[in-house]
Amino acid sequence: MTVRIVNAALAMTFLSACSQGQKGPVELKNEMDSVSYAIGADIGANFKRGKLDSVNIDAMALGLRHGLDSNTMMDQASLEQVVQGYMMKLQERRMAEEQVKGEENRVAGEAFLAENGKKPGVTTTESGLQYEVITMGKGAKPLASDQVKVHYTGTLIDGTKFDSSVDRGEPATFPVGGVIRGWVEAIQLMPVGSKWKLYIPSDLAYGPSGGPGGTIPGNSTLIFEVELLDIVK
Repeated sequence: MTVRIVNAALAMTFLSACSQGQKGPVELKNEMDSVSYAIGADIGANFKRGKLDSVNIDAMALGLRHGLDSNTMMDQASLEQVVQGYMMKLQERRMAEEQVKGEENRVAGEAFLAENGKKPGVTTTESGLQYEVITMGKGAKPLASDQVKVHYTGTLIDGTKFDSSVDRGEPATFPVGGVIRGWVEAIQLMPVGSKWKLYIPSDLAYGPSGGPGGTIPGNSTLIFEVELLDIVK
């Protein structure tokens, strides 16, 4: 139902220009004009994000008009087959691109860690985790079963920031054993009051699948600046 409503609303935008042979820009004279335009702009943006920006707008407008008139050039089964077939090809292409990018990230991450591990003050553990002590606290060290309160900022190796409790202005609280493996290991090494910089290989982070929400690409090596504020009782 929602898809049909959206298509019908989008069709209004096309039909107002196409069926009247309008050459100039469409004017938004009333609420429905604005709604139609907003829906069209949203769909266009979604198409671009989904790499569907090469869609033939004229053919799409014709399909919308025919759909409204119940007079399509293909039967319903053929329509579904065309769309599903193309979406499968698109998904396969995306997966292939992600695999290539993931391999590039893996190689770049390994090269970064190899050089970073040579720097004075950087410690590399048996697992491959690297850390650098900014401030060494004097409090207790958490256990895997503890909850902790921390401030942190996370970036990719190119400096792209993907998350920061500091920017939000509120510390994060979480179970030590409930986060990525690199954090689980590092947090248990840190006395309360410490601030460390962590360099986490992809296999101790989110691996090939990447992080939630798409903000962390697959096979990314991650850098965190972490301040351990407290063990929450």
